[in-house]
Amino acid sequence: MQRLFLTPSEIADEAIKSGYKKANLTITKQLTLGILAGAFIAFGAQGANMAVHAINNPGLAKLIAGLIFPAGLIMVVIAGAELFTGNSLMIMALADRQITFLQLLRSWVVVYVGNLIGSVLIAYFVAKSGQFDFNGGQLGNFTINTALAKINLSFMQAFIRGILCNWLVCLAVWMSYGSDDLTGKVLVIFFPILLFVASGFEHSIANMYYIPAGIFADTQNIISWSAMFTKNLIPVTLGNIVGGAFFVGIIYKFAYNS
Repeated sequence: MQRLFLTPSEIADEAIKSGYKKANLTITKQLTLGILAGAFIAFGAQGANMAVHAINNPGLAKLIAGLIFPAGLIMVVIAGAELFTGNSLMIMALADRQITFLQLLRSWVVVYVGNLIGSVLIAYFVAKSGQFDFNGGQLGNFTINTALAKINLSFMQAFIRGILCNWLVCLAVWMSYGSDDLTGKVLVIFFPILLFVASGFEHSIANMYYIPAGIFADTQNIISWSAMFTKNLIPVTLGNIVGGAFFVGIIYKFAYNS
C-alpha cells in the first residue's frame, strides 16, 4: 500500500532539499516568485477583511478571517511562489551545510523585497478599485483601524506575536512537505493558518498588505509608511525569523536530522 505521508525525519530531508533549491534560484526568479507570494498573501488578507469588516463580535470575526486567509498560503505552496516567512525553514539547509550564510541572507532579502512589492501592489489595486467604499465606507474604516492597531503594538508585543505566528506558519509548510497529495497539503496548511489568524498573531508579509491598505484608505494621513516599518514590520519580522527558523527549523533539524 502506498503511503500518503512522510515521517518527520523524511520531512526534515525534504525541507533541507527544498532549502537548497530555493537558495540556488537566480535573483530574478527569487524576486519574481517573491512578488507572486506577496500578492497571494494579500489576496487572502483582503478577502478576510471584506468578510469580517461588519462583524461586531471580535472573536467571531477572527474565526471567519481564519477560515479565509489560509487561501493565500495554499496558493503559495501549490501554485509555487517564494514566501519569506515560510523560507525561514531554509535555516535547516544552512545547518546541514548545503548552503552558505550568504546564500541564505541573499534569498531572504530578495524574497522579502519581492513580497513587499506584491503585497503593496494588491493594496494599491484594491484601493483604486473603489473597494474601500463598500458598505458605505465601512470596509475602508475597518481597514484603517486594522492598520492603526498594528502600528500601535509595543515592540515586544509585535515581536512575540511574530514568533507565535511564524511558528505556526512554518509548521504548516513543514507538514506540507509530508504529503504528495494535494488534498493532504491543503488540509495541513489550512488548520495552523486558521489558528494563527484566529489567535491574532502577527505575520510580516500579511502586514505588508494590511498596513499599506490602511494607508491608501486613510484620507487624513494619520498612518505613515515609516510607522509601518519601525512600529510593526521590524519587530514582527524579527519575531517571524525566531518563530520559524528556531522553533521549527533548528529544533526539528536537531531532533530528526542531527
